[in-house]
Order: sequence, then C-alpha cells, then structure tokens
Amino acid sequence: MAGRSAGTGQPGLERRLGPADAVVIGLGAMIGAGVFSALAPAAAAAGSGLLPGLGLAAVVAYCNATSSARLAARYPASGGTYVYGRERLGPFWGYLAGWSFVVGKIASCAAMALTVGAYVWPGHQREVAAAAVVALTALNYTGVRKAAWLTRTIVAVVLLVLAAVVVASLLSGQARAARLDIASDVGVGGVLQAAGLLFFAFAGYARIATLGEEVRDPARTIPRAIPIALGITLVVYAAVAVTALAVLGSQRLGETVAPLAEAVGVAGAPALIPVVRAGAAIAALGSLLALILGVSRTTLAMARDHYLPSALAAVHPRFKVPHRAELAVGAVVAVLVLVSDLRGAIGFSSFGVLAYYAIANASAWTLPPGEGRPPRVVPILGLVGCVALAFSLPPSAVLSGTAILAVGAVLYGARHLLGRR
Repeated sequence: MAGRSAGTGQPGLERRLGPADAVVIGLGAMIGAGVFSALAPAAAAAGSGLLPGLGLAAVVAYCNATSSARLAARYPASGGTYVYGRERLGPFWGYLAGWSFVVGKIASCAAMALTVGAYVWPGHQREVAAAAVVALTALNYTGVRKAAWLTRTIVAVVLLVLAAVVVASLLSGQARAARLDIASDVGVGGVLQAAGLLFFAFAGYARIATLGEEVRDPARTIPRAIPIALGITLVVYAAVAVTALAVLGSQRLGETVAPLAEAVGVAGAPALIPVVRAGAAIAALGSLLALILGVSRTTLAMARDHYLPSALAAVHPRFKVPHRAELAVGAVVAVLVLVSDLRGAIGFSSFGVLAYYAIANASAWTLPPGEGRPPRVVPILGLVGCVALAFSLPPSAVLSGTAILAVGAVLYGARHLLGRR
C-alpha cells in the first residue's frame, strides 16, 4: 500500500518491487552499457591494461555497492545517497550528492539515448534518441512494475546476444591468448582513466538503492540485490572484455566505434553483426529505462526538501509514481541529446557519479556497528578510489564536472542566504 513519505507528510510511493525485480532493475542499468559504449574508449586509454582497469573499477564498485546497500537498508527511502548524506553528514553533503547524481545521471541518460540512435539509425541518431526518451518516460509514467517487467525482458535478450558474441568469437580460431598480455608500456594513469570510464558501466546498482521506497522489505531485499546484480555484471563484462581483446587486440579495440560488431566480423560470423547492433540498441534502452527511474526518484526526494521545485514532489494518485519528476527529467534529456556528444557525456557522467559515491562511502563510515556498518576498510577504500578515478578522467570531464559541483554549491549557499533574509 502507498503511505506517507517518512518525515515529509507527503504521499509516499507504493512498495511493489520484490527481490527479483530489484536485481533485474540493477542489471538493466548495468548490463550492456559498458560493453557497447565504454569498452572502446577505456581500451584507448589503457591499451593492454584494459583488464586491470576493469578489475580496479570492479573493486571500487564493490566498495560503493557495499556501502550503499548498508545505508539503503538503514534508510529505505527514495533518493539514495542524497538521503544518506543528509542523515549522516548533514544537509549540504546530502544536497551535493543529490546534485551530483541528478546532473551526472542525466548525462548518462543522454549517452544511452544516443547509443540507441547510433545503432538504430546512424544518420538520424539524435532524432531516434529523443524519441526513445519520450517513449520510455511515458512507460515509466504508467507504473514501476511495468518498467520492471520490460527491463527483465531486455536483460534476457542482451545476455543472449552477448553469449552468442563470446561463443562465436572464441570458437572462431581468431582469438589469441597472447593479446591478453600486459605490455611494458602500460602506465598507471592509463589504467586509472580506463577504470574511471568503465565505472560508468558499473554504477547502475544505484538504481536499486534509489528505489528504496518502492521495494518490499528493503532492509533484507536491497543488501541482497545489489551484490547479486554487481556480481553478475562483472562476470559478463569480464567475459566480453577478454573476448574482444583476444580477437581484436588492444589497439584495434581502442580505435573501433563498434567493438563487438567488429569482433564477430573478424571472427568470421558476419551474420551476427545485425544481431549485435540490435542487442546494443536494446541494452542501451534497458539502461536508459532504469536511469530515468533512478534520476526521477532522486529528483522527487530533493523536491520534497525544497532543493528543487516542490511541484516535482507530486506522486500520481493512480500509478503511484513521481510523475512530474519523470516528465521533467525526460524533457531535459530529450533536449540534451540534441546537443551532446556521446564520449563527452560518458566522462562527465562518470565524474558526477564518482562524486556521489564518495559521499556514500563517507556516510557509511559514520554508521555505528549496531546499524550495519561495513568493515572500515570498505568505505575508506571506496572513498579513496572514487576520488582517484574521478581526477584521472579526461581533463574536459574533470573541469566540467568540477564546475558543475561548484555551481551546485553556490546554489545551495544562495538558497540558505535568501532563506535567512
């Protein structure tokens, strides 16, 4: 049943999602995103150090996931680290986390929508991207259960496509184990930058935490769903990355814009190329669907606290979703895809999301043992890892991300100054 949001007196969201739904939503946000849009630029940054970069991204993601799961069980409300930072560190840090998440994930939405357009209709990718945003916003508007059902279907299709790519490539005779060797010229900076770019693909587990107000028995469901979704994703990414490296080599992988399509072509299975293109589009649609869900819930939480227009805190009386927040997010993303660049969006998104998780780890560090605090090394390693990866990203992403955080801080200060007056 829908109730009142804790501490706000405003209409709450309905707890309709079970454990399987939560895992699937996390998978939908992660599976496919890195394989189809972040693998090539990460290879360009790290060369033959791609796999260590993937491993490093996974370690940081695990720390972030563990901290987020413990916090989500303690504070099962919409908003994720926006709520955790506010409760554990103070209003400013909660606000900054929410600001980082909303801005960074709106960039992620644009990146996924542009990926859909690039694979579906390359000459008209922006128009297709905008249409995809409108369609998925409409779907989310009609209820989270329908979105979870569609995400389950998308995840199943994408896993089948990726399995076909791995099997066809490894059995083709074109895969060479020597291509997995790490060359002597691999640098720490390149591996860190690759890890930062690949983190973009792992960050989808946040969607489970941001849906905390719509999950049944969140204290048990969320801590279980997050590591399961992350573990499945890591296995899939590792298999695909090893396959692409073994078939193409690090240099060719870093130069291509469609690594998996090229891999099956080199492997002598050109009939799979249209299947891969379709799978990429479907994967990006799944990520986009889950991203819109997560961003709209954080927008809802911030609107409840009047850091965003309070009109965005409305919950639809029939569908029990934050319909105005979803429409606002959809409108912004639809405009953004008309002017943004895919690779730039990935870097910018990674910076914002790493800032978000840095605050999550700092929040988890303050939990007392009786409230599910993780081992101390987890939030410390997560915090240090987030900062290191964020400032190892391409300079344009670091500069724009820092500027956006500064703008958010200024807006927060201006709001409080006007409030005192």
